[in-house]
Amino acid sequence: QVRLVESGGGSVQAGGSLRLSCEASGFPFGSYCMGWFRQTPGKEREGVAAIATSDSDDSANFDDSVKGRFTVSKDITKKILYLQMNDLKSEDTAIYYCAADPMGWAVKCPPYPKNLQPSQYNYWGQGIQVTVSS
Repeated sequence: QVRLVESGGGSVQAGGSLRLSCEASGFPFGSYCMGWFRQTPGKEREGVAAIATSDSDDSANFDDSVKGRFTVSKDITKKILYLQMNDLKSEDTAIYYCAADPMGWAVKCPPYPKNLQPSQYNYWGQGIQVTVSS
């Protein structure tokens, strides 16, 4: 059973940093596509960052709104996906979700920007609140 559990959220002032973690279990971590998404009330869920979990592929994609401020990384041994968020802005306030989906027969993740679309992922965490005050 696939399980994704986010942690590390909270409140921070604008310009500050937070690191989100997503602990994964129930699937072979090295053969999935994973991503971070966020959602605010009344808006659709949007992709923030996406990365393949394979050991041989560290490439990642980011939404334009977070490029240069957010980074994504993975610890394959611990089965944890991280989202490092720097220079946070009030508009980053949202519930953040971790998502995963198997790579499939092609053994690769969808290309950008498809890998930032929520519809590409079948497994989701419960979400965690990030609040940035100005």
